[in-house]
Amino acid sequence: MLLLAAAGTVLTGCRSEHLEYRSGNRSYDRQIGELLALLEQERGGADQRFMIVQEISKTLRAAGAPRRQLMFLATYVETHPADPYNAYYLMAVAEGYRDLGQNPLAAHYYERILRNYTDAAVRGRSIHLTALGELIVLEQDPQRLVGLYKDLIGRFGDAIDLGRSHFFLGRAYEALGEWEQAVAAYQVYLQHDDAEIPGFPNGRREVLGKVNIHFSDKSWVMDDLNVLVDELKRAVALRDRRALQRLRSKAGFFAMSWEQQVADETSSPVFDLSAFSLSKVRFDDAFDADSNADEAFIRTTGWSYRVKTWYLYFRRVDFKADPDVDGGWEWAGIFLGEKR
Repeated sequence: MLLLAAAGTVLTGCRSEHLEYRSGNRSYDRQIGELLALLEQERGGADQRFMIVQEISKTLRAAGAPRRQLMFLATYVETHPADPYNAYYLMAVAEGYRDLGQNPLAAHYYERILRNYTDAAVRGRSIHLTALGELIVLEQDPQRLVGLYKDLIGRFGDAIDLGRSHFFLGRAYEALGEWEQAVAAYQVYLQHDDAEIPGFPNGRREVLGKVNIHFSDKSWVMDDLNVLVDELKRAVALRDRRALQRLRSKAGFFAMSWEQQVADETSSPVFDLSAFSLSKVRFDDAFDADSNADEAFIRTTGWSYRVKTWYLYFRRVDFKADPDVDGGWEWAGIFLGEKR
């Protein structure tokens, strides 16, 4: 190796001031000592120093000493503040601490990159874009997340999934109770039909429901689930189709088979209940066994439709912007057919 050959003329062993990098392995200690000595003697340009720093970092990592590697890179940056490759070195430090599960330290170094260094391309990708993306994954505070997403969208809108970013920006605003800003972000998200939201398979319908409820009178929401079901039973008994239309949710009401997903856009957002005869419709006496504190199903039969059995679906309303509505119940949709 050329670097080591050159180093051999400078130092034949590991210098005492570099004891923190020694392992007790004579071959390794000699190698790392020679590289460190070569770095100290280097008076050439930044590119030559970069090669040596990379070789030291690689040697430390190969020796199974990731913390020594990170300590070396962080120390080098502190002692060589003018090195043009410092943002690159700090990115390696941040990624190293992330891989070690030291998330606060990783976040610290990502923030340093954003705060102290101009953007540059590393491995063909913006270093600021990478740092923002990693910080978003690590961050838990919604106030900080709002700032990070706004920065990400404002600076890198042409390089990211704008729909996904606005979805999570809306969630951060919602967590802060800033509902108007959340709705604005959600409306942008809804404009991006192709946005994929990992971990939120029903995200589009849930967001659509929140946006629609925001702009509605919310008159269909009831405090008591049993009262809501009694009203539905009364409307069916009186053949009152207008009452059925009034009682259903105006925020994403759906009708679908059990095989469909709630996020499936082929499920009907508008279901005209006036087209069905109600004379033979019957309700089960109790809620379905799969009902819980936040969702409820009740089986009904006798509908004048190719599928005679419908499960009416009820859910609690998640709408923190209006305490009078939040936690109430709505008739949110219909599952067609018997449960599988």
